Amino acid sequence: MRSILECENLSKYYGTTKALDSITLSIPQGRITGLLGPNGSGKTTLIKICNDLLTPTKGKIRIGGFEPGVETKKIVSYLPEKTYLNNWMKVSELINFFKDFYTDFNTDKAYDMLSKLKIDANTRLKTLSKGTKEKVQLILVMSREAKLYLLDEPIGGVDPAARDYILETIIKNYSENASVIISTHLISDIERVLDDVIFLKDGQVILSKTVDEVRDESGKSIDALFREVFRC
Repeated sequence: MRSILECENLSKYYGTTKALDSITLSIPQGRITGLLGPNGSGKTTLIKICNDLLTPTKGKIRIGGFEPGVETKKIVSYLPEKTYLNNWMKVSELINFFKDFYTDFNTDKAYDMLSKLKIDANTRLKTLSKGTKEKVQLILVMSREAKLYLLDEPIGGVDPAARDYILETIIKNYSENASVIISTHLISDIERVLDDVIFLKDGQVILSKTVDEVRDESGKSIDALFREVFRC
C-alpha cells in the first residue's frame, strides 16, 4: 500500500523544549488515521509542519513525494483547530473564494452539504452559531478533491448531534485513494470511523497500529487503551 505522508526522524524544537522528537511514521493512502494524544503531545505541531506553517528543526517529511510547500498545498486540505474565515463574508462568498483558490474545489458538493444542513448560503458568517461556523469550515475543507485531509480537532467545539454529522461528512466525502488524519482527544466519538491510530506522547510516537491490531492484541477499545496509556 502506497504512502501519502512519510516522516523520518522529524523533530521540532523550541529552545530546549522538544515539541516533536525524532518521529518516524508512514500514512498509507485510502485510510482514516487518528492522531491521538493529550494536549501538548505534538499533534498540532505535526499538522502545522505538514501544512508548511512550521519548519522542522531536523528530519525529513514528504507528502505525495514532495516536501511541504507549493506542490503539497495542491493536494492537502487543512482544517485548523481555530477558524480563519472572515466573519463579514457570506457563505456563498467563501465558496467562491475557495473555488478561485483551489482548482480541486467541488462547488456542487459544497452546496449539497449546505442544503442537507439547512444552512443558507446568503448568510454572513458572523450571524451563525459557533457550531454552524465549524460546519461551514468543514464543508469547505471536505469539498476539495484532495489526496490528504488534515483535520485538527474537527469535533471539539460542537454538540454530540453535530459530531455525528461531521463524522458522516468526513466518511462520505473523501475518495478511496485519499487519506484522512484526524487529530483529537475525543476518542470515543471518532473511534468507529478510524482504520489506524497513532498515539503521541511528549512529541514521540508511542504506538502506530491498525485499529484491528490494537483490539486483537490488547483486547481493548481504542478509547480504553488511550485512557490506560495516558491515565485519563
